[in-house]
Amino acid sequence: MEMRAAEPALRSAYASVRARSLELVAPLSEEDAVVQSMPEASPAKWHLAHTTWFFETFVLAAFPSYRTPDPAYAVLFNSYYESVGAQYPRERRGMLTRPSLQEIHDYRRHVDAAMDDVLAHCGDEEPVTQTVTLGLAHEQQHQELMLTDILHLLWLNPLQPCYAPEPPPAASPPRDLEWIEGPHGVVEVGDAGDGFTFDNERPRHKVHLNPYAIAGRLVTNAEVRDFVTDGGYRRAQLWLSDGWAYAAREAWQRPLYWHEDLLHSFSLHGTCEIDDHAPAAHLSFYEADAIARWCGHRLPTEAEWEAAVGDLPVRHCLDLRPRADPRDGLREAFGACWQWTASAYLAYPGFRPQQGSLGEYNGKFMANQMVLRGSSCVTPPGHARATYRNFFHPHSRWQFSGLRLAKDC
Repeated sequence: MEMRAAEPALRSAYASVRARSLELVAPLSEEDAVVQSMPEASPAKWHLAHTTWFFETFVLAAFPSYRTPDPAYAVLFNSYYESVGAQYPRERRGMLTRPSLQEIHDYRRHVDAAMDDVLAHCGDEEPVTQTVTLGLAHEQQHQELMLTDILHLLWLNPLQPCYAPEPPPAASPPRDLEWIEGPHGVVEVGDAGDGFTFDNERPRHKVHLNPYAIAGRLVTNAEVRDFVTDGGYRRAQLWLSDGWAYAAREAWQRPLYWHEDLLHSFSLHGTCEIDDHAPAAHLSFYEADAIARWCGHRLPTEAEWEAAVGDLPVRHCLDLRPRADPRDGLREAFGACWQWTASAYLAYPGFRPQQGSLGEYNGKFMANQMVLRGSSCVTPPGHARATYRNFFHPHSRWQFSGLRLAKDC
């Protein structure tokens, strides 16, 4: 192995991101960390192990001197990489009582020590740099998932336990709804820079947008309550057919985590009064689309959203609850809720997935999912950007997902 100069920035970033994952699980009991609340969620222990497996599989495995602490981890903690090998069934991750949480912490320390050696000697080599940078972004995605999965798990507990007992700060009243005309005609969207982005954000390309306007803020809890009390969940004409069928089958009557009184909801801070001024969260695409139609408007396309946001500074929050943003102009683009768009998750023209097994990261999920833009109150600082394309199935509602209105001009 050729010895090269250390890459201090990458080593520092690696240490910081890995430490943050441990901070997020610190408030949990060992029992909290092993339980899986639904097939779409994963236990906190599995998140810790899978993000470690990523570095072991895609970085360390290339070095003949590396030895895994347990070959079985290759199957247990592989998420969906078919080209790498078999995977333990996703819906049964909560049954993995062994290895223990302590053994997972030992696994992380083992991999971190090996990674530190690799970064010290090969940290400026392009293949290592690219894969480690992707791995850190991947772990940040799982940090957000850890919090949303923990919230869903604790909500199912009749004791309604708190993840973070300290009360959230008071929210500022939102401004009246303002409409901002977005760029139209031929505009460019997507990434064309030299910094890190996921492959699904590229290539930058031209789209044509008809004149439109986008709401200056997100839809609030108070406005969603009005939708509920106006019979929004009982009026089929407001809903897409698939959404109406899904809502009826699941007996949706209000947003996820809201109590029947429509005045309280469950959060990472435990049961709290619903903040009328805060952006509404935990809405599926189906609900967001119905609410937009009830308002007499629509959801923006992802191209409209990106063009309207432009080079707006990214706001980093991480305060565990959505907050109203009192600034002028386009508000709450980042740091409150992911925002559903009207766009299906598809490849950009000219899209090419990354070569090798890592090409499975995004491209193979480009079917039956919808795009969300922005970031949420639990998105790690430094992770969001205007070109970021998040995606979930249209029925998903356990994420911090809300909506921004749009209209034609």
